[in-house]
Amino acid sequence: MNKREGTLTWDEYFMGLAHLSALRSKDPNTAVGAAIVDGNHKVVSVGYNGFPKGCSDDVFPWNREGTFLNSKYAYVVHAELNAILNAPRPVTGCTLYVSLFPCNECAKAIIQSGIRRIVYESDKYADTDSTKASRRMLEAAGVELQRIENTIHLEVKKVPNTEK
Repeated sequence: MNKREGTLTWDEYFMGLAHLSALRSKDPNTAVGAAIVDGNHKVVSVGYNGFPKGCSDDVFPWNREGTFLNSKYAYVVHAELNAILNAPRPVTGCTLYVSLFPCNECAKAIIQSGIRRIVYESDKYADTDSTKASRRMLEAAGVELQRIENTIHLEVKKVPNTEK
């Protein structure tokens, strides 16, 4: 008997994990997930965009519009930074899988943490100054950038809890 054909590549597999992590995000507009993986294909950490610990997502705003203090931009921790901050060990030399190309602020943390490769899917903000600055820093620091497309997108349907 021959092995099964058509299995996921490692990049597709870990991007799927990033998409699964994004399902934890409560952002009504842009749910982003990230996974950090070492050279032995071991998951080091995962993250998604949300508010810092202790900051209720029922109290802080999810708005994209309005003043800085009345929008999510003052408060949300991005998926990449959450994954780095939640890692139980250093992420030096690891690969970051992220569903959306990192912003300039995340790029700084990625570079400083020693991540050497980023696999991303969407680059929908490529023309923004933030993404241009991010790409410039990442390339200058020698971080490998690889875009993959046509990965599996997960949709989870919640089943009502009937337990009492």
